[in-house]
This record gives sequence, structure tokens and C-alpha cells, in this order.
Amino acid sequence: MSYQPVIETIDLTKTYENFTAVDSLNLRVEQGEIFGFLGPNGAGKTTTILMLLGLTEPTSGIARICGYNSTREPLKVKQLAGYIPEKVGFYEDLTASYNLAYTARLNGFPDSLIKRRIGEALEIVSLAHLAGQKVGTFSRGMKQRLAIADILIKMPTIAFLDEPTAAIDPIGINQILDLIARIARDRQMTIIISSHQLPQIQRICSRIGIISRGRIVVEGRLDQLGREAFGDGQFRVEVQLVETASAIIDCIQRIEGVDSVARCDDRLVINCVHDVRPQIAKAIVEADGSLVQMNLQSIGLEDIYRQYFIGG
Repeated sequence: MSYQPVIETIDLTKTYENFTAVDSLNLRVEQGEIFGFLGPNGAGKTTTILMLLGLTEPTSGIARICGYNSTREPLKVKQLAGYIPEKVGFYEDLTASYNLAYTARLNGFPDSLIKRRIGEALEIVSLAHLAGQKVGTFSRGMKQRLAIADILIKMPTIAFLDEPTAAIDPIGINQILDLIARIARDRQMTIIISSHQLPQIQRICSRIGIISRGRIVVEGRLDQLGREAFGDGQFRVEVQLVETASAIIDCIQRIEGVDSVARCDDRLVINCVHDVRPQIAKAIVEADGSLVQMNLQSIGLEDIYRQYFIGG
């Protein structure tokens, strides 16, 4: 029996007259992954998602969800997938429970099952105590949790979340991220998050894909992308000196574990495989340099994104 990923695109392309929104996109996402789909506005993220959901047809290429062709079998795909757009829409003069019941009936669930599904979904998103409250009174974060409950009604295999933490306060953001991670873990649900919020993506995503002008620029685990973007260095040390001399740079470059040294304004930026600050300080003293300050940073998604996007 051949292996089948949850998401697969093969040379997926979408053109509008003289504009190519998605250009020969090849992508695979596995079961249970939280995949961060990143890119600037107009990069092709939403168009890709709509083709995967069978909501718009590709110009050429193939999009599959759990082996089903999104163009030829859109109804089957919609049964397996949930989608939360950036702007979530509910009937605000109706209760949370009634909104979910409407979704359940649209999906053809019998009345005997609807009440139980609603109760379970609201419990998961911590809104069970507000089941009878009108959605118009909900905050943005509460509506976002209700949207997650809405897709949980049909227990999808995969969920697409478009900017799930937009316009939510920091406490609400943490609640949403924790909820997404728990659902992926407990239900082995594959989740695709399209977002500009890089620290949030870094916090919960197991793999990341960066798209620019309709093409995947880079894809992989965060540690893998860090190595590809910055060599073996997984840490960045920023050093400020009274005066930067070539002899000091030469001494630092010879330290075991240092991958690269670059000048940046009045600072040295040192990429390294582990924390080598004591060795750097010693090298500076031995080269007759005067250290002003030194800071250690881990290479993060923002660094990787900037490296690939500006470079691409």
C-alpha cells in the first residue's frame, strides 16, 4: 500500500490573464503536522489554500487532500477539511450554540448527534459556559475560539487557519496557540496556518514553508532552515568594540564553533554552533581589543524569513 500525504500539490499553477498567482507549486504536508505557510501579501498563500479546498480551479497541476483530487472531488475534500478565514463570520444575533447547530445541519448531521457534537466542541475551546450567549457580545478572541469549535463539529482531518490570531490581545493569542497545538496533538489533526506573525508561527509549527511570487522559496523544519540560511550556526553573538580591527576578526574566526563573522555598522555579528562568548572575549583581549558589550541570540524564524525573502 503506497504512502499518501495529507496535502500534496504537483506543479500547482493559477494564472489570471497576465498574472501568475501560484507558479508550479510542489508541497507535501504530513498527518499531524502544524505547518506554517508564510509570505507577504500577494505571495499566493490564499490562492493555494482555495485550490486545495476545491473553491477555485487551478490553471494547471494537481492539488490533493488525503489522496482526493481537489478539483475532481471537491465535495469529498470539503468533508475532510475545515477552513477559518481571516475574517470570521457568524450570525451575531444568534447564540454560540445555535451558530454551531447551523453548521452541523449544513453538514447533514442528525439532530440526535448535533447536541453532543456542539457540547464537545464548546468544551474543547473553553466556551461551554457561553453556549447560550449571543455571538455579537463575544470578543475577537472568543469568536476565534468559536470558529475553531465550528470546524471541530465535523471532526476534519485537516484545518486551514488564515491569520488565526489577528487583532487578538496577547493573553488571547497564547490561548489560541495553546488550543491549536493541543488539538493537533490530541486529534492528530493536520493544521495549516497562514500568518504574518512570525514569533507565533515559530512557537507551534513543526515545519515552515515560505512562499514568494507564487513559488516556495524554502521549506523545512526551523533548525534545518537555520542551517541552510546561516550555515551550521544556530546562535548569533553581537559584539560591540571600541574599535574593530582586522586582527580581532581573524582571532574570532579561528575559534572552534564559529561559523562566520560579519561587520554590521559598529558591531560584529558572529554565527556559531554553540555559546562561545567566553572564547570570543578572550580572543578580543589577546588581540588588544576593548569590548563594550556582547549579546547572545538564538537564530529565529524572523532571521530566516528576512534572509530568504530579502535574498529572494
